[in-house]
Amino acid sequence: MRWKRRVNATLEGITGYNLTRVRAESVPPPVVRVPRSGLLPPRAPGDEVRPPSDPAADRLLADPVFVLSPVRSGSTLLRVMLNSHSQIHAPHEVHVRRVTVNLPTEPVQQAMDALGHTHSDVEHLLWDRLLHRELVRSGKRILVEKTPSNVFAFKRLATCWPDARFVFLIRHPLSIARSWHEADPAARPMEEAIRHTFQYMKYLQDARSRLDGLTLSYEDLTADPAAQTRRVCDFLGVAWESGMIQYGEHGHGEFVKGIGDWRDKIRTGTVQPGRPLPGADEVPEALTDIARSWGYIS
Repeated sequence: MRWKRRVNATLEGITGYNLTRVRAESVPPPVVRVPRSGLLPPRAPGDEVRPPSDPAADRLLADPVFVLSPVRSGSTLLRVMLNSHSQIHAPHEVHVRRVTVNLPTEPVQQAMDALGHTHSDVEHLLWDRLLHRELVRSGKRILVEKTPSNVFAFKRLATCWPDARFVFLIRHPLSIARSWHEADPAARPMEEAIRHTFQYMKYLQDARSRLDGLTLSYEDLTADPAAQTRRVCDFLGVAWESGMIQYGEHGHGEFVKGIGDWRDKIRTGTVQPGRPLPGADEVPEALTDIARSWGYIS
């Protein structure tokens, strides 16, 4: 109002002060923390996991390779060996099975349905684009993905990429459990380590029974890396390169998580045989069947 401005101007002329309304400080909105269970979006109605309906249009990545293995089985060692090949790109674990999309509204769902996509179809398009981008940027022609938890999603990976190839990496079951336990003994008592790692072994064995692929063992890989990497190259249809067993001379990305003393081994390119195999009498009952299936005990 004009009278307020006149009063304020007169007051300022007489006293040198004016009146200013103090406004309340703005309060930032509260931070809403989403529970972990809320991070996975609900599935759109009628979702179906299925192969690409139009492979030529739906997939950019051809013949991807997935290394299926339990944790603590040497998948990082195999990755850096493969990544040292001039034609093979093996990035750090990508965890594509955890990459999801959200179709939160009915119009979005109707639009995807009109395009002929299920919820899982859209996720598959995103997975394919992510991995294809990695391969293109590498300048190589074969992509290898080695996330251990892929064993829990092997059916979906094989459905997403019907031309996918699989390498199965095994290790003595008790050595796996011991290695997992020794990485954090306080948080991973041996009983829990056996239970936890057995889940990976069980799914890996299921994958081996359902999918064609090449089986390697950690023990053979560390005992004779040249022979075992030759087997992988033959399986992938590329010539073997000696640089694969001199992997310390190559860059393998900055993000190398959770591999302990393998950092130095990767840097120096040294491979040492694994620990001595446990005796048959040391294998706990929970691991007996899988140890027998993998040929570690008779």
